Amino acid sequence: MKIVIADGLPSSALEHLRQPDWTIDSKQGRSPAELASDLKDASALIVRSATKVTRELIDGSPKLKVIARAGTGVDNVDVPAATARGIVVMNAPGANSVSVAEHAMGLMLSMARPVPAADASMKAGKWEKSKFAGAEIRSKTLGLVGLGRVGQEVAGRAHAFGMKVIAHDPFISQQVANDLGVELVTLDVLCARSDYISLHLPALASTKHIFNAERFSKCKKGVRIVNTARGELIDASALADAIASGQVGGAGLDVFDPEPPTDWRLPAMPQVVATPHIAASTKEAQEQVGEETAAAVRDFLKDGVIRNAVNFPSVSTEEYKRLRPYLLLARHLGSIVGQMCEGRIQGVGIRYYGDLAGEQSQLLGSAVLEGVFCAILSAGGVTPVNARAIAAERGIELIESRSTRARNYTSLISVKLHTSAGERWVEGTAFENGSLRLVLVDGVVVEAQLDGTLLIISNTDQPGVIGAVGTLLGRHHVNIASFALGRNHECAGCAIGVVNVDEAPGTDHEGIVTDQVLAEIRAIPAIKSGWRIRL
Repeated sequence: MKIVIADGLPSSALEHLRQPDWTIDSKQGRSPAELASDLKDASALIVRSATKVTRELIDGSPKLKVIARAGTGVDNVDVPAATARGIVVMNAPGANSVSVAEHAMGLMLSMARPVPAADASMKAGKWEKSKFAGAEIRSKTLGLVGLGRVGQEVAGRAHAFGMKVIAHDPFISQQVANDLGVELVTLDVLCARSDYISLHLPALASTKHIFNAERFSKCKKGVRIVNTARGELIDASALADAIASGQVGGAGLDVFDPEPPTDWRLPAMPQVVATPHIAASTKEAQEQVGEETAAAVRDFLKDGVIRNAVNFPSVSTEEYKRLRPYLLLARHLGSIVGQMCEGRIQGVGIRYYGDLAGEQSQLLGSAVLEGVFCAILSAGGVTPVNARAIAAERGIELIESRSTRARNYTSLISVKLHTSAGERWVEGTAFENGSLRLVLVDGVVVEAQLDGTLLIISNTDQPGVIGAVGTLLGRHHVNIASFALGRNHECAGCAIGVVNVDEAPGTDHEGIVTDQVLAEIRAIPAIKSGWRIRL
């Protein structure tokens, strides 16, 4: 068995791959043609970020079973092409969490005690002792926006410094927070109470510029901001203005939007400690990423164990063809309840009806969780393979059950999302031709195609609702593909509507359901609530 390592790995990682009858080809600096030739008889390919694994490279590697990226992302790997070939794609998620957390603490300490500025002064031959008085971080309140892997590592280190730690993360259970000694609060409360705020969120449409001028105005005066996550989380111009006015006391930034910055006003400010996206750049992190990747490849090639896969788990071709529409259905249903989620997720209930009762619910349940988490977390790295582990890590209970009763369809998947704000309940089915249908929303029977963009509305059952919504969408050049209405028989005068729309982006955001369009829909007097669902 041959393993090709296209980019450098530490020697400790190579030791995991030394097995009888295995050949390790770790030559560096190959041209694309040389790599393609060397892969013709290879079972595994390990890369970092330098090597681009294209469809052509994959198609020309007939024996390839696994592609492993020694890092957290897989942007340089054509994952769909690998999946089509049945090749497992792995990465090393979370292996650099400690390094990033330590860097966040370093930025925080550098603001509390102006070490960078004092060092620069000394190197300039100055002795300005009185100029660089600092402050302790002991007894200060640290607000963590996001309590995932890195946030949890920061929390532990902050406790060691005697800080009080609060956090905002709607997708972490109260039990996990309690175990960490962290108080969960709303984002507004966190901003009002925190002396330091450290960001640990993915870059999503919903998190872009989550810290803007309005958010900074709600913060405790003199707060200091740390960002080692994504540059898009902060409106850089608004942060610079807030620092200049004194509303924000300073910032420690490792990430920017774009990178490198095109406007250097913010990193050049004396109240800002800036680094060039190096939080994960440590010897230990690189070694751990390499070792974790190599061990995962070894276990897969030896025993068929799949860890840290970013594409679909291994199933036979026949089984995959049979389950494929239901796996997509499961993911869509999870995505719908995830995008409709309000409150902290406590559990996910999944029930399989009819023929699905005897299928591999492990795969289907994981696909539901994948949909839920892709709606609320960064899509990268969330797959059916690791979705259950993410749920367990976040203290989210998964309850699966099955019934051979066919209901109105041969097979049906029912998903309930249990949150601190209540439940969301959807059901769906797959027709014989492979088309998917949403057949129930929050207990109300509807039938809508599961594809593209949906608008789900809760409204009073009265004349003119369809017309008002249609007129509004028409004004914004958004085409309606179908409009399904169902009456809530347990609530007199209540109804649920599902609108399938064709989004065709034009100038000035015309042709798509923007946040402004959604707000206008919600403002229609007959509309009680509304959600934009993108599948």
